[in-house]
Amino acid sequence: MEDTFVLMIGISVAAIIGLIAGYLVRKYWFKVSLDSAERKAEKIIADAKNKEKEILLAAKDKAIKIIDEAKKEEQERRKELKHIQERLEKRESMFDKKILELEDLKQKIAQKEKKLQEEVDKVKEIKEEQLKKLEKVAGLSQEEAQKILLDNIERRYKDVLYEREKKLEKMTEDELETKAKNLLSLAIQRYAGSHATETTTTTVHLPNDEMKGRIIGKEGRNIKTIEQLTGVEIVIDDTPGVILISGFSPIRRHLAKKVLDRLIADGRIHPARIEETVEQVKKEMAIDIKKAGEEAAYEVGVAGLDPKLLQILGRLKYRTSYGQNVLRHSMEVAFLSGIIAEELGANVAVAKKGGLLHDIGKAVDHEVQGAHTEIGYDIMKKFGLPEEVAYIAIAHHEDYPKTLEGVIVKVADAISGARPGARKDTFENFIQRLEELENLASSFEGVEKAYAIQAGREIRVFVKPEEVDDYEMKKIARQIADRIEEELKYPGEIKVTAIRENRVVEYAR
Repeated sequence: MEDTFVLMIGISVAAIIGLIAGYLVRKYWFKVSLDSAERKAEKIIADAKNKEKEILLAAKDKAIKIIDEAKKEEQERRKELKHIQERLEKRESMFDKKILELEDLKQKIAQKEKKLQEEVDKVKEIKEEQLKKLEKVAGLSQEEAQKILLDNIERRYKDVLYEREKKLEKMTEDELETKAKNLLSLAIQRYAGSHATETTTTTVHLPNDEMKGRIIGKEGRNIKTIEQLTGVEIVIDDTPGVILISGFSPIRRHLAKKVLDRLIADGRIHPARIEETVEQVKKEMAIDIKKAGEEAAYEVGVAGLDPKLLQILGRLKYRTSYGQNVLRHSMEVAFLSGIIAEELGANVAVAKKGGLLHDIGKAVDHEVQGAHTEIGYDIMKKFGLPEEVAYIAIAHHEDYPKTLEGVIVKVADAISGARPGARKDTFENFIQRLEELENLASSFEGVEKAYAIQAGREIRVFVKPEEVDDYEMKKIARQIADRIEEELKYPGEIKVTAIRENRVVEYAR
């Protein structure tokens, strides 16, 4: 027991001694470490201070350099400004010197001018003195002497001057008239075109007389449908093998003839087939119209026209003026205008183009309000043609055209229309009467279309069934008849036929 107790005490004492020794050792090492850290910190601080001093020294050096450079630049700029100032002062002194010289020159010129004026005044005085002396010697004033001299010359040479003047006038008139006749005869001789006039009827040949009955149809349904869709009158009489298409519009007659030819060749003639054929023929005619315009421009030698303008030009193929086909007339005017312009030294291209398009307004004058001259001018301006070309549409109906090309086209237009057989006045009056009838009927509200038939003895009016009932249709017919009596001059009586048709189409699929 005692040994154990002594052992424990020894262990405790040893542990205490170890702790004390460890504490002392640790304290020593802490002190050593602390001294080392302080030395390091002091070294770092010392290094930093040295670095700071170096940086400050470098910054001072750089600042001193910058200041020196700035001073040098300032000195150079001052030198440059001083140089510029010296140049300006020198130039200013030169300007002052020039101004003084100019003032001096101005004074010298003024003095010379004054001397010249004095000399002129002296000359005038001398001249007046001389004139007064002459008047005193002659006993006449200057005006009186001049009048006597001119009177003597006039009396002496009056007859001679009059004879010479008359001779020159006669020579000029004869020469101009001869040249004009030669020019016009040359133009007419170089262009020789056909001048057959249009008629108001077209003949359709039939394979047999049985076809007449098929064209008429049951209760006249077929012939009524054809007349209604084409706007012409079909005349079927006892003449063997033919029927007549009557109408004042060549395009309607042409449409009806092509439709009948196609129906006769096909053999199927009924209202539905007629409508289908009319639509097909209308599309084909639109193509034919464009082709006619293109061919006309190519034949005349006019290029660069808009395709839509050629389409409008082609419509003149189915338009007449006093019985003369307007498209052929326009081509003829273009040829003649080109020949005359070439002889006179005018612009051939402008004259030809203007001659071809001078009546372009007639292609749409039924659809657009206004005279065909104004309509034609507007159409050509719309398609970008130059003013000198567009003006010809107006110039060919003016008394005194403003341009030489306008005068040329006016003359060519007169030549084309004045040739024997080219036009028929009575035919044009007849056409105008039928147009007036159709335009009057179409002006009423609710009217869809109107056709003058039976040589103007009947007007057929188709009303819009969705807008006009049976009672209104009778009222419109009476109003049209009253307007015709009031406004139009016509022989005999005119029958007004109003038609109202409802049509319903459905498809079974």
